[in-house]
Amino acid sequence: MRLDDDGDRSNVEDRRGSMMSTAGLRLGLGGTLLLLALSVVFKHNMFSVVGNSRNWRPAGLSPERTQQRQAAEEGLQKIAILSFNDSQRVWAKALKGYRPAKLVLFWDETRSGCGSAGAAMGPFYCPVDEKVYIDLGFYRELATRFRAPGQFAQAYVIAHEVGHHLQNLLGIEPKVRAAQRRQPSRRNALSVRMELQADCFAGVWGRTTADRHRLDPGEIDQGLAAAAAVGDDRLQKAATGRVHPETFTHGSAAQRVRWFRRGFESGQIRECDTFRAASL
Repeated sequence: MRLDDDGDRSNVEDRRGSMMSTAGLRLGLGGTLLLLALSVVFKHNMFSVVGNSRNWRPAGLSPERTQQRQAAEEGLQKIAILSFNDSQRVWAKALKGYRPAKLVLFWDETRSGCGSAGAAMGPFYCPVDEKVYIDLGFYRELATRFRAPGQFAQAYVIAHEVGHHLQNLLGIEPKVRAAQRRQPSRRNALSVRMELQADCFAGVWGRTTADRHRLDPGEIDQGLAAAAAVGDDRLQKAATGRVHPETFTHGSAAQRVRWFRRGFESGQIRECDTFRAASL
């Protein structure tokens, strides 16, 4: 993947100078991965369930150790920032009055306008402060645990979250939240449609990268693999051995692939109206 780097970091907020550790909570690798998967599925920091949130305390890193960790993430940081800036440039051209979001890089845990943000929750967008939050360690999980490696897979993650920012600017996000409050029984179904629309928006952005000859052969398959890897059915199956469609909040692997592909093949925002679609 070859995105232009103009050196712009004005919309990037790097908070990786400190990390969070737990006191009194000890989990093995298996338990940690299980809670990570559940956190992604339910969009809730499941680590707070097994350990009181007051157990979290800041553990400052030395400047040397901070630099070492940042250096180790240099490649991951680069693709996150380049894809973030590129997707915003695309939407700024498509939407009059586009207001840029911010990208927040953090380690382990931080605070957002939507409350506590933990690495176990995965990348997310907060409409309150209009920021995308990511612990770059998620990219390693995406490649190893979820078997979706590659730069375009990483870029898809960012493009999906910027898609949520676009929904916020278009007024879609607040309308959906209001509808969820009025109709609690439809909360999950509406959430699925909003997430699939963000996947479609990511596909539209992906099409622009292809049209600009910025993709290498096979990279679109990386994006499709990433979309499928974080489908609710796959995450639930991996975490609990069972699948409960009624609890889906992001859509199945097939649905996520279908809507990303729809955005990519059409290249049109108007083709991403998941809320009027008879079937997903």
